[in-house]
Amino acid sequence: MRAHQLAGLAALAAASTLTLAACGGASVSHASGPGPMPMPTPAASSTFAAPVAATSVVISNFSFSPQVISVKPGVEVTWINRDADAHTVTFDADRTGSQAFQNGESYRHTFSTPGTYRYHCSIHPYMVGEVIVNA
Repeated sequence: MRAHQLAGLAALAAASTLTLAACGGASVSHASGPGPMPMPTPAASSTFAAPVAATSVVISNFSFSPQVISVKPGVEVTWINRDADAHTVTFDADRTGSQAFQNGESYRHTFSTPGTYRYHCSIHPYMVGEVIVNA
């Protein structure tokens, strides 16, 4: 190889090393089983989606889905964790709710009074949702 080709390859290798370092020098390990899921960047807005008539919420990819549900008084709502990480359902108004629950576990709560109940995951506070109880 010529000197200018070697210099070009050296510059490319240096740029690749700097790019990898700038990305945190991430490495991939293929140990037994999957590791924790990467957490997404929190959304800048806390606006909620349109309510969906549902009695269950799936926790997946660090989000509640559907994010907003609408139920009648007396209905039990179930949150099911499908993430590798533990999550909670913590009601904003009084900080009550679930303990941390793992993948495959669920939390149930019955809503008896009409109103809007906002909640979040106390471990990952950017995870938010809402239950609207209509009379």
